[in-house]
Amino acid sequence: MVSRVLFPQTDTMNRLALLTLAASMVSLPAFSQPAAPRAQVTTPAPTRAEVTATMKKATTFMVEKVAHKGGYVWAYLPDLSRRWGEIEARSTQIWIQPPGTPTMGHLFLDAYHATKDEFYYQAAEQVAGALIWGQHPAGGWNYVVDFAGERSLRDYYETVGKNAWRLEEFQHYYGNATFDDGGTADASKFLLRMYVEKLDPKYKPALDRAIRFVLDSQYPIGTWPQRYPEVVGDTPAGQKPYASYHTFNDDVAGENIDFLLMCYQVLGDDRVVDPILRAMNSFIVMQQGQPQPGWGLQHGPDMKPAGARSYEPKALATHTSARNIEQLINFYRLTGETKFLARIPEALDWLEKLKLPAGVAPQGRTHATFIEIGTNEPLYVHREGSNVVSGRYFVDKNPANTLGHYSSFRAIDTARLRAEYEAARALSPAELAKTSPLAPGAGARPLPMYFAVTPPRGAVQAADVIKALNAEGYWPSKLGMNTHPFKADSTAVVAPGNFATTNVGDESDTSPFRDDTLIGISLDTYIRNMGVLITQLDKP
Repeated sequence: MVSRVLFPQTDTMNRLALLTLAASMVSLPAFSQPAAPRAQVTTPAPTRAEVTATMKKATTFMVEKVAHKGGYVWAYLPDLSRRWGEIEARSTQIWIQPPGTPTMGHLFLDAYHATKDEFYYQAAEQVAGALIWGQHPAGGWNYVVDFAGERSLRDYYETVGKNAWRLEEFQHYYGNATFDDGGTADASKFLLRMYVEKLDPKYKPALDRAIRFVLDSQYPIGTWPQRYPEVVGDTPAGQKPYASYHTFNDDVAGENIDFLLMCYQVLGDDRVVDPILRAMNSFIVMQQGQPQPGWGLQHGPDMKPAGARSYEPKALATHTSARNIEQLINFYRLTGETKFLARIPEALDWLEKLKLPAGVAPQGRTHATFIEIGTNEPLYVHREGSNVVSGRYFVDKNPANTLGHYSSFRAIDTARLRAEYEAARALSPAELAKTSPLAPGAGARPLPMYFAVTPPRGAVQAADVIKALNAEGYWPSKLGMNTHPFKADSTAVVAPGNFATTNVGDESDTSPFRDDTLIGISLDTYIRNMGVLITQLDKP
């Protein structure tokens, strides 16, 4: 049993405050500061009526024209004839991965908080209904929900998914739920927000299932698998799937800790306290020993780094190690326990030694993604062939012609991480207790008003956002991606051309590829622009 004494000289714990780890303890992305503007004519700020009218028009279009049974995918052609999540979706499907259906629910609640207009709460209710319909019996969510039913979803995996060369997680339908890409965490947090917003009991059963899913799937050591329940029987490769490994990739553990902490803060559920602390401790347990004190994307049953997809070799991962260092600093700020800081310096020293010589990494990148176990030498991933049947991925130590869809290089700012470590280490337990929701005596604080609203990038103005909305009610956007529609299964024939560094293979490959020619409806654009307008409403 993990001790519940978190701060020195304390042995009691009050009910946690309503402040979430996600909002208060995880570093938010830094937005670049624009250069001092040249003298120019200032555009008059729009009135509140103009802002709210634009918000209502854009949201009405999304709710009435775009949504399917309350849910959304990522992008659409203007006539809705084609649509995409991570890969092309069918008209009966909705997407869970951000910025999908749960993210839209968060935005609707954000807009409700900003305007007090019940229209947005009703839009959020529709999202909640879609998520509850698509919730796996175990309590989590898959990447995609198909309202046409299980047979349709299986057919989708056997056609579109099966032929997506680089999206191996879509090549076989396992019938379970996933923590990958934050989908289950985002959906769970949204249902929690819906329940506490008005304490409507109709959301409590689905929320309880989501909590139970996170608790049931956690390993005794404190980690989580990528997918749950565990797959029983043969997989396409005839091997135990990597999805059962201890997973750090895409911040699976951090996202689950966030959700459980929110649940304890809001619901006062004692069941989640020990899982939270075990999860924090698992970061310490899984850190490797000298001379390579880092982490992998996932770790096997032996707690050593393990391979996953064909382009994710058994190796240490520099970006995952950097993220785990950030989390350990967060855990110290939450608990006051110095054990979370103890091995950060050696991890930072190790990362600093791995910095690539000038000219090896692309501009702005500093480290190789993967580091060979035992040698500290970079590993680089390549591919050959033209599709899922004729192609293959392989790993060597040549930094030339690496994958275009999964970078072999990362930007790791060890100086920033070291500064954050030193700043945290300088704080006394008493100082930490003033801001930590885990501190004894912490009073109740409300949940953050906004979850999907982020600071506008650059000098985006509300007036420009209002002007850009078209007559139909959406912001025309470069979708930035396209796919080959499924026509037939891939074959062993290698098509002419070089697909080593491309995002997609031949015309049988259903993986997405870059395309700046498609203009359509983008959830990302809608969410970002609504954030600009909501921010405008908050200005004095």
